[in-house]
Amino acid sequence: MGVNLKGKSFLTLLDFTSDEIRYLMDISKQVKVERRAGTPTNRFAGKTLAIIFEKRSTRTRTAFETAFGEEGGHAVFLSKDDIHLGVKEDLKDTARVLGRMFDAIAFRGFKQETVETLAAWSGVPVYNGLTDLYHPTQILADFLTIEESLGSLKGRKLVFIGDSRNNMANSLMIGSAKMGLHFIACGPKSLHTDPAIVDKCKEIARTSGATIEVTEDIDLAVKNADAIYTDVWASMGEEAKLQERIALLKPFQVNRELMERTGRSDTIFLHCLPAVKGNEVTEEVFESPASRVFEEAENRKHTIKAVMIATLL
Repeated sequence: MGVNLKGKSFLTLLDFTSDEIRYLMDISKQVKVERRAGTPTNRFAGKTLAIIFEKRSTRTRTAFETAFGEEGGHAVFLSKDDIHLGVKEDLKDTARVLGRMFDAIAFRGFKQETVETLAAWSGVPVYNGLTDLYHPTQILADFLTIEESLGSLKGRKLVFIGDSRNNMANSLMIGSAKMGLHFIACGPKSLHTDPAIVDKCKEIARTSGATIEVTEDIDLAVKNADAIYTDVWASMGEEAKLQERIALLKPFQVNRELMERTGRSDTIFLHCLPAVKGNEVTEEVFESPASRVFEEAENRKHTIKAVMIATLL
């Protein structure tokens, strides 16, 4: 394929071509096979990774730490209480120090601007483990899960239900536009995706064959869906809005009735986790044979490992 991503940061899927995303997913499949077979690998021997988190995490932290460690590298976790992250020291100064100490940096936090500044000034690959705007490593895990479950990505109908102006809906829309999926974001009009992101994705879709749509119409959205995706109704930092969101989003809960409205028995259910069962999804759907949430969770490790292999070696 002739793809070379060495030294490149992973901040948003907007920065990557469909061939480059395909390349990352192919590496993900390879390293997953290696891990399942117990094949010893040591690709990151002598390398170091700084993991900087403003927001707590289960999957993102463990995925980065285990992926790097399994390849013989040394990861150092740093919370916002451990270092000067834009407090007392300019962020660009912190970035330049970390770039001299580490071979790569993983960041999870609030502002997209923060991870972009780290990438601009550190001189090493920087990986976006989540910001308020994007969550690109999650999308690779989601797409790997769809391929494993359904056999292909292109032409699949992927429906995001709920708060469709959050980082997951943004990133799923971008990924779908790049990889040729039919993507629909479905939720109340007041929580629709930023029109600028929608317009950008529609522009990308003209080349890939994807279709991008935003709607309040649940029946239109879910009919014949290959996959139904949802996320929490109040993201980290929005807890005060939860009761308001529950009232607004209750009609968009993923429950048995909604899954039946697809008209298919083979539609799969996806969620980036953690899930608030009883809000965005019922326990019945979450624990059903349609659910692929724990496959997704495992795939965070393999896809993150693939990104680091592609950009460090």
